[in-house]
Amino acid sequence: MPQAERPPVMLCRMPGVAFVPALLVSWSSASFIISYAIAVLAGHVEPLVPYISDTGTKPPESGIFGFMINISALLGVITMYIRYLLIEKQNESSHFVRSSCNVFSLCIGLMGCIGMGIVATFQELSVPSVHDIGALVAFGSGVVYITLQSIISYKSCPQWNTYFVCHIRMAISVISCIAFIPMIVFASEISMTKIDWIPGEKDYTYHFVSAICEWTVAFGFIFFFLTFIRDFQNCKINLS
Repeated sequence: MPQAERPPVMLCRMPGVAFVPALLVSWSSASFIISYAIAVLAGHVEPLVPYISDTGTKPPESGIFGFMINISALLGVITMYIRYLLIEKQNESSHFVRSSCNVFSLCIGLMGCIGMGIVATFQELSVPSVHDIGALVAFGSGVVYITLQSIISYKSCPQWNTYFVCHIRMAISVISCIAFIPMIVFASEISMTKIDWIPGEKDYTYHFVSAICEWTVAFGFIFFFLTFIRDFQNCKINLS
């Protein structure tokens, strides 16, 4: 018997989904910058490298910070899920990565978003232990997620990614990993919980180095998701 003809393969472009990581990048950047500006102008923090959470601890910036970071976490979930679906579809024809690896990467990313929600909900001075756990989960899971995504990107070359983009992603991942370690180490050496740090006082050096590393990791995430925009614009998914 003659074999049934296979239905034609359709190529589906989804340029609209690029709006999601673009909004994530712009919204997250705005949340950091706006809360920082308000906290400094209100005299709640010193302008020289406070912790990100320090800029969202006291009102009125605390409400803005909590609201905007929670929205960023939601946008992060949506972006990561779209990325997961995209890799799954690409993997159907190319088989460049195990599906379990893609699922694991998504789960790690979602954990990071949950950590962001905890940071935004539990203020640094109100519930410091819960806040710190949330921050550790957010940054730790985020670093693992972008590292896994960098590896997956290399495996998808040259069909689905260019090596140039992969190099950029891996560079951001390496810098974020390097910054994450001293961020945790120096933060653990600080013996008090406060937001109004003054140069020269006890533990200021630990705070200063840890805060620089924290901002480095945070904006590393932002620049990493910035590289998703072109992937989402140019993605072609086979629908059979």
